[in-house]
Amino acid sequence: MYVLSSAVRIVPVDRRRTVDLELLPVTAKPTITDSRARGACAALLRHPTRYAAVFCLLSFTGFWIAQRAAHVSMVDLLVYRAEGWTVRNAMDLYEMRATVHNLPNTYPPFASLLFTPLTFLDTGVMRTFATALNLALLVALVHLALRLIGRPRVVPRAAAVLSLAGLGVWCEPVWTTLRYGQINLLVTALVLWDLTRRPGRRGHHWAGAGTGVAAGIKITPALFLAFLALAGLVEALRRPRSAGRFRNEHLRRAAVGTGAFLATAVLAGLALPHDSHRYWTEILFATDRPGDVEGAGNQNLRGVLARLLHTPDPGGWWLAAAALVACAGLATAVAAQLAEGRLPGNRAWAAVACGVTALMVSPVSWSHHWVWAVPMVLLLGAEALRRRTAPWRCLTAVTALLFCSYMMWYVPHDRPSRVELHQNAGQMLLTAVYPIIGAVFLAVAGRLTVRALRTPPPHPPADAPRRTEPSYARG
Repeated sequence: MYVLSSAVRIVPVDRRRTVDLELLPVTAKPTITDSRARGACAALLRHPTRYAAVFCLLSFTGFWIAQRAAHVSMVDLLVYRAEGWTVRNAMDLYEMRATVHNLPNTYPPFASLLFTPLTFLDTGVMRTFATALNLALLVALVHLALRLIGRPRVVPRAAAVLSLAGLGVWCEPVWTTLRYGQINLLVTALVLWDLTRRPGRRGHHWAGAGTGVAAGIKITPALFLAFLALAGLVEALRRPRSAGRFRNEHLRRAAVGTGAFLATAVLAGLALPHDSHRYWTEILFATDRPGDVEGAGNQNLRGVLARLLHTPDPGGWWLAAAALVACAGLATAVAAQLAEGRLPGNRAWAAVACGVTALMVSPVSWSHHWVWAVPMVLLLGAEALRRRTAPWRCLTAVTALLFCSYMMWYVPHDRPSRVELHQNAGQMLLTAVYPIIGAVFLAVAGRLTVRALRTPPPHPPADAPRRTEPSYARG
């Protein structure tokens, strides 16, 4: 087939190159909606912190409205104020009962001293103050967790903190902490503040004091002091004798924390001698004082075994399981802490493993105590970003969804009738969700740590300066 060209000469036409113009792709003109979307994305990239702050503010506002619409009583906050009134009136701190639920005091006397200022606030003002303080502590908790993990690396830290805090407020442990007016976020933030201090930086010499004070308020964080002491002992044993003197940062922090904890006990003993004596000789060992062990909200080994065995006192079964998990959890935490250079984010893995272990073996760990869910999910998310594999993404997503599922409250739960002693298999599974997550996390952390320890340690160049102190997260 031939056609005439513009130069009036015959040009052959290749049939194989003949194209149907109707089949050619048509480039669509940008619409107003597309332009606005691109503009919004560009603005978000230019000012991520500003938009993250707006999102966080909107999320916190929605949370505040939702809690007020639910008419939350903040019953634990009322108990705290009753403890403060008892101290001010020089009455027996552990004979006190508060609210219509007849709740007792279960904290060390030092905590009651700290609650005394609440007695000068009106109930409405006190609730508003406690909610605002807990929301600020949530932001601080996310900031400290990201610092410990070493993220983010691209997005501004402030933008990441505000965005994640706006999401984290809706998970069950955080929601319930604010619903009851609890102090879990404060205790966890004190521990994380210690763990993110870096030798040679400002505030480094006080590292350990936060954990000691947290243990003086609630006994459970004292496990972190044991963790630091064990890490220091193992580090000292691994140190060659020919290496000369070195500063054992772990032992120093354990000593500072122990000193701070003893200081809280001495201060309370001087101010409240009778209550202090009774707490350390009696109340501390009354493990059923906080409430029914088999309650659906008791998310630990003891609660799981009580519901599984249909008994309010699992006895030796719990002691054996708690001892096993405590040894395995502390071993994992110590090994991860000392796997510097071989396990990415090793100190974050160690901190969360120790926190989860404390929650698992504690006689009572209500669901709102599991605010360690926030650093746990952030740590898993950071590992998923590093590995970029589907299993890690799934693990992170499932963990986050379970902490936001409120699953343990789907089953019948009523304290007077103690219905949790008669659960079926499905109900037991629902009310064991946090201990299952904790066990899986410890198994994953243990596996990563063992694999890391089998890897030869990296050797620095010959001309590189030697470090004589462990490198903590930036702080």
